[in-house]
Amino acid sequence: MHREVAAGRRERPGWFRAVARAVVIWIINAFALWLSAQILPGIDLESGGALGGALVIALVNALLWPVLARLVLPISALTLGLASLVLSGFTIWVAGQIIPEFRVESIWWGLALAFVMTVVNVVITSVLGIDDDDAYWRNVVRRTARRRDAVAPTDVPGVLFLEIDGLAYEVLRRALRNGHTPTMARWIAEQDHHLIRWECDWSSQTGASQAGLLHGTNEDMPAFRWYEKERQATVTSNRPQDTALIQRRISSGRGLLFADGVSRANMFSGDAPHALLTLSMVLQRGRGKVGHDYFAYFSNPYNMIRTIVLTVEDVAREWWQALGNRRRGVIPRVHRGGLYPLMRAWTTVIQRDLAVQSLLYDIFAGRPVGYSTFVGYDEIAHHSGIERPETLRALGQLDRQFARLERAAKDAPRPYRFVVLSDHGQTDGLCFRQSYGETLEQLVRRLSAGGASVDGLTAGDEGWGLLSASVTEAASGDGIGAKTLDRVTRGRRQDGAVDLGPQAEERRRDGEEAAGDDEDDILVMASGCLGLVYLTREPGRVSLERLQEIHPGLVEGLRTHPGIGFLLVRSEAEGSLVLGPRGRVHVASGQVDGEDPLAPYGENALRHVRRTDGFPHVADLMINAAYDPELGMVPAFEEFVGSHGGMGGSQSFPFALVPPDLTAPAEPVIGAEHMHRVMRGWLASVGQEAYRDDDAAVGARTGA
Repeated sequence: MHREVAAGRRERPGWFRAVARAVVIWIINAFALWLSAQILPGIDLESGGALGGALVIALVNALLWPVLARLVLPISALTLGLASLVLSGFTIWVAGQIIPEFRVESIWWGLALAFVMTVVNVVITSVLGIDDDDAYWRNVVRRTARRRDAVAPTDVPGVLFLEIDGLAYEVLRRALRNGHTPTMARWIAEQDHHLIRWECDWSSQTGASQAGLLHGTNEDMPAFRWYEKERQATVTSNRPQDTALIQRRISSGRGLLFADGVSRANMFSGDAPHALLTLSMVLQRGRGKVGHDYFAYFSNPYNMIRTIVLTVEDVAREWWQALGNRRRGVIPRVHRGGLYPLMRAWTTVIQRDLAVQSLLYDIFAGRPVGYSTFVGYDEIAHHSGIERPETLRALGQLDRQFARLERAAKDAPRPYRFVVLSDHGQTDGLCFRQSYGETLEQLVRRLSAGGASVDGLTAGDEGWGLLSASVTEAASGDGIGAKTLDRVTRGRRQDGAVDLGPQAEERRRDGEEAAGDDEDDILVMASGCLGLVYLTREPGRVSLERLQEIHPGLVEGLRTHPGIGFLLVRSEAEGSLVLGPRGRVHVASGQVDGEDPLAPYGENALRHVRRTDGFPHVADLMINAAYDPELGMVPAFEEFVGSHGGMGGSQSFPFALVPPDLTAPAEPVIGAEHMHRVMRGWLASVGQEAYRDDDAAVGARTGA
């Protein structure tokens, strides 16, 4: 936000607003203390002691907490905040020993008091619309950031790229119009931000998109998960060892964040020297102390308890919403039990808060560029749908966090530009199994010749990889290795990371060589509405003629299935072909015989298919589910309502919300690699010299 705009709109001096807010919060905490004393027998509060007790708690936290929190940071990080909870109970117990009107019998009653006060505080501040910021805490973090990462004040703007995973351009447009995202709507109305639609690649998923956005290339990434025959191994985008392998292949050392940038909660680092919760980096040793990266999260005595309260609330909300959908018979609908409610709470509360706190630290430190991914919307959209009430509520909560970052930027040593973008969208639909009574794997098994063994692997939620990164990174600092955490969780893995996803047993079975098991003839992989079929015993890319020889009914059965829109296969006689139910396309020439199967997928569909066709690890059969343009729906090969991974509908069209001084590209942006060049051009245009002479930046400024 421009400082002159902020100053022009401000109705009262900043000190007045800060004092007024502090008084309101003091009164709220006093009420919460009084209410807690009525509930908890271990809390003794005399008449008139609520205001004094609330003030003493605040003062003790201000004076004592920073020192104690610093001492227990490694333990707090390893225990994901549990040590901070005990410490919070201790500080409240100390506060209860200071004035006679307020007594706390033990540390454990202090911990209980902290929980009750936090619940009351969260409820009241939410009802009143009071923001989450704590002025004291912000000052502590600001001083710490500037002391550790001293940056001289500068007029060269920093740029923060805030990615909302899975949010489609058209969904955001409706959310802006309908009041779900007031912060972003205000940026458009008051500051002339402009909304750009761009188009991602055929592989419309976070792995390929972030590789292109952050490193400028996503070459040879045909899907979220693929098979490499020469290594007899699968590569999965959200497994730490595979993500590190991909980054080694694509990194030039000069990614989007190489110039003192920060990577927060991403799959890939963009070559940033500062990374937290970055999947490709979590297995690296010697990356510094845990306290340095996690200080912004664990330094606030209120922060961890508030996060736990909101986590419990989100789990309860998910159970209630899922029950309501079942009772009303909402369609499309998938099962939302098991570990999913915990996964949802982690993405919408814990991961979001940890990333925001880290970005606040980065802003106060004056970092020139940063990129952070927020996966909560994507996670809920998979299981609920792209515009259900719970999905849009998560989007609105994230929009509120952007306002916090905007406020913090006013106190930064440099001006900041906020670019909100997505890596892909999602498209709703009844999943393939529900629509047709069998999974893609079962369909391939049925169509294959007798005796063929078919192994099926689904991609799984992207969020599980970030959760694994969080636990692994917390355990790998200060000499606490990931192997220690493996022993604690009994989740031993060769890569040292903890696999916490619902497909953990499948992934262990998968490992480095499962797909190459001699008992498996065919490997079927699903990535949203994109399916990949490999004949694992056949070397290289298997031709159409060879497929018809080995499994005569397979290609024809898939081509004519009502749930499949088209498939890509290479013919020895005619080259690569796109086959649909009533026609085909010659990939090299673009010649169409019969009805064009790519017509429902947009004018750039052949361009995307042609590029993927040239990848070394393209599948023997690439299958895209059928898209219904009238309903805007596509059936996912996984158990999802909202899906992405292939082409069809809004999943292919992400967005970028850009400040007015960052010029929109002259031509449509097609592909994540093109968007990377545009983003580098923006960095150069605001005066970041490290990107000014970059060939990619020059190409973006000229519209190439």
